[in-house]
Amino acid sequence: MSVYLTVGALDSARSNAFYDATLATIGWKAHTDFPDWRAYSEGGTGNGPVLWVCKPFNNEPASAGNGSMVGFMVQSRQDVDAFYQAGMANGGTDEGAPNPRPHYGPHWYAAYMRDPSGNKISVVYNG
Repeated sequence: MSVYLTVGALDSARSNAFYDATLATIGWKAHTDFPDWRAYSEGGTGNGPVLWVCKPFNNEPASAGNGSMVGFMVQSRQDVDAFYQAGMANGGTDEGAPNPRPHYGPHWYAAYMRDPSGNKISVVYNG
């Protein structure tokens, strides 16, 4: 069984540029693309977890959920740093720069940001 997540995108081109750049740093890429929708997965295979970046189906404005967050687990602190830097360079806004987060565990190293539509994103190394 696989799982998918969706985040609403107010500006598809701007959001796709953000996700193209950040997800590339951890080996993810787009595997499906059509007007106002793009799907990403590890290696661009469509297998495993999938992230859809899309215009809301009801055509209402996209909005970030309060308490909602998409998190990506990565293989190293360098992956966290690269993801964060790519996000900041592609329209993301800071919600917590890469740092140890000992209150989550002794090896938790993470960064938090908002995508161009305001969705909260985390990237975490727990090693």
